[in-house]
Amino acid sequence: MKLVLDDATQFKKAIDAISVLIDEAEVIVSKDGLKVKATDPSQISMIDFKMPKSAFSEYTIENETKLGIDLNYLSQVLNRSKAKEKLILELQEKESRLKVQLKGNSVRTFSVPLIDISSADLPTPKVEFDAVIKAKANLIRDGLKDSSLVSTHVTLGITSKNFFIKASSSKGETVNEITKEDKDLKELNAKKECYAMFPLDYLQDMLKATEADTIVELSLKSNAPVKINYLVGKAELEYFLAPRIESS
Repeated sequence: MKLVLDDATQFKKAIDAISVLIDEAEVIVSKDGLKVKATDPSQISMIDFKMPKSAFSEYTIENETKLGIDLNYLSQVLNRSKAKEKLILELQEKESRLKVQLKGNSVRTFSVPLIDISSADLPTPKVEFDAVIKAKANLIRDGLKDSSLVSTHVTLGITSKNFFIKASSSKGETVNEITKEDKDLKELNAKKECYAMFPLDYLQDMLKATEADTIVELSLKSNAPVKINYLVGKAELEYFLAPRIESS
């Protein structure tokens, strides 16, 4: 197995986007590309990551390969990458290691031990969402940052006219209403009004890999998991997060 990416920093961003939720993962290297599907330790969130073969300048595999990887350690290795460095990943099967090379003016080589992970095939949550928005990431991140001054939980809502983020606690209340007139809200479709409450830190982690102008698609249904997806380069990230169900 040999995979080559012309820009190591793109892969670093993708791995960081996964490692915010999970420490270890089984990375499936198939004929179509890389895949990771896993839940976080608390099992309230899930990530479905795909990086197509077309993202790589060289993609050579003989058979589908499963790599058990300590994502935090791999992320630390990739943090050593510099702009415009090439990334070369090679499987060292006998040593049960992944050789990571960063190639620029010099060549730096790291050997990352593979770990034994047996992961079950996870079903994707089947939710018929009632509303969806597409917005620039900075719009959502700003609303979450406002809410963090007030509470550790946040309510996301979509109506036919707006998208709102609100939080309340003994500290007070904040509401961030974004209407269709906002140029950073690219699309809003609502079959009916819906809202749900979620842990704020998870939502912030899910958006960490975004740039300010990354287009984020957020799908919502009352008291159901939220779905968040966006692209990092050619890699697609899809997150699900379970709601906090308030007892009446």
